[in-house]
Parts: sequence; C-alpha cells; structure tokens
Amino acid sequence: MSASVLYDTPGPKARVRNRVFAVVGTLAIVALIAVSIMRLEEKGHLDYAMWDIFNYSGIRQNIADALIATLKAFALAAVGSLVLGVLLAVGRLSDHKPVRWFATGFIELFRSIPLLITIYAVWVGFLTDYSMWALAIGLSIYNGCVQAEVLRAGINAVPKGQREAAYALGMSKTQVMTYVLMPQAIRAMLPTIISQLVVTLKDTSLGFIILYPELLYSARLIASNTQVNGQYPYVSVIVVFGAIYIALCLALSALATWIEKRGRRAKTGIKAADGDAVVLANDAAQA
Repeated sequence: MSASVLYDTPGPKARVRNRVFAVVGTLAIVALIAVSIMRLEEKGHLDYAMWDIFNYSGIRQNIADALIATLKAFALAAVGSLVLGVLLAVGRLSDHKPVRWFATGFIELFRSIPLLITIYAVWVGFLTDYSMWALAIGLSIYNGCVQAEVLRAGINAVPKGQREAAYALGMSKTQVMTYVLMPQAIRAMLPTIISQLVVTLKDTSLGFIILYPELLYSARLIASNTQVNGQYPYVSVIVVFGAIYIALCLALSALATWIEKRGRRAKTGIKAADGDAVVLANDAAQA
C-alpha cells in the first residue's frame, strides 16, 4: 500500500477547491503587498534619497562597526552557551543529588526569567562598564539552559545497550559520557543546536537596552538622527538591517548543513571484517 494512512488523496472536487483557495490566497497576499508599496510610495519612503544615505562613508562605517560588535557578542555567547549547556546537561544527569538539584534549579530558573531581564540584571549588577560582556553572559546563561535540555534529550535518546556495553568494557561514567553518549547526542541534536544558535544570533539585538553598539542600536541611531526631505528613513534602515540579519542567519544555517553532511560522510564506527579473512581464520583454527 503506497498511500499513507495519515493522508487521503484528494478527489476531483477537493483538488479544484484547493486550487481556488491557493489562487485566492496568492491574490490576497499580492494585493496586500501592492497596497503597502503604494502607501510607502505616497509617503516618500521609497524615494531614491531615502536609500542614498547608505552611500555615505560615515553610515557605512557605522554599519561595519555594528556588524563586528554583533559578531563578537555572538561568538562569546555561542561558546559560552555550548559550554554551559554541556555542564548543565551532565549535571542534571548526575547520580549526585545536590549536583542534579542545582543543575535542575538553575535551568528552570533562568528559562523562566525573560532574557531581557537577565541581560539587564547582569549589566546593572556586575558589568556596567562592560556592555559586551554583560550581553554575552546574559545570552550564555539563557541559551545555555536551552542547550542543556537539548543535549539531555539527545543523551537520553542514545540506546541503553551502548551505555551498558561501555560499562561492560570497564569504562568509567566520565568516559562513557565523554566518548560514547555526548558525541552521539551532539550529532543527533545538531540541527536543534544550530537552530538555537540562530536564536542566539538574533537575540544579540537585545543589546540595545544596555547601550551596546550592535546592529539594532546602530539602526536606531541612523534612523533617528538622519533626516531626508524632512522625514526619517525608518523603512530603508529596517530593510537594509533586516537583510543583514537574514544573511547572517542563512550563513549560519548553511554552515550547519555543511557540518551535518560532513558528519554523515565521516567513516566512524567499527569496520566490518573481510569475508575471505574470516574463512581463512576459521580454517586455520580447525587445522
């Protein structure tokens, strides 16, 4: 039976109805886009002068500096969240109750607190003069808790037989976690891990609340301090900076796809013995 039991092949009337809905929906979306473009054109947001501001060297330099600042904060937060995620995942699976309770409480606490509050509390309470580190630590704490749950799910998904076999070989619990469970969990949950890193990248925009000069902060400064024909270029700034965020996220997703494909091509595991060699070995043993 080739058809799925969860999906019924539509009949003639259903196919016609689906096509009608698709056409109507497409026309509605096109109409909304057309209306939006007409309104923006009437208000002068699509004039060439609104977009010509990005040819100024000062604005280009501001964008470049903001991009570098965003990547710095993201790099620190990515490394911090992954390291913290591994520690918390291992702690939550620990046989020692105090360690397990501490890791569980830490995860549940900071997953419940809004990320913006965490970043602001770290900045005000400890790192007022170091906004980049406050942003990176705040992002690391929240995203590390999320990554910990992702890794814990991956570890629990590893077949129990592999863990038992490792213990039977005389490996310690640390060795089993390091060499058997964690590598398989990371490979299995890699798409989810990368997806959370994309979220971390986008969350760097919360640095504007602590005056960190990342992309969103720079966009607000450019849009609110540059006048063109008596108007502020909010639309053009949103489009340009939105395109930068999209490009960064697509680049990170492409990197994740490349890593995943490379991992699938990797020749890992125990290599099967050659059939002729097995036959010769058996003959020698019988002789």
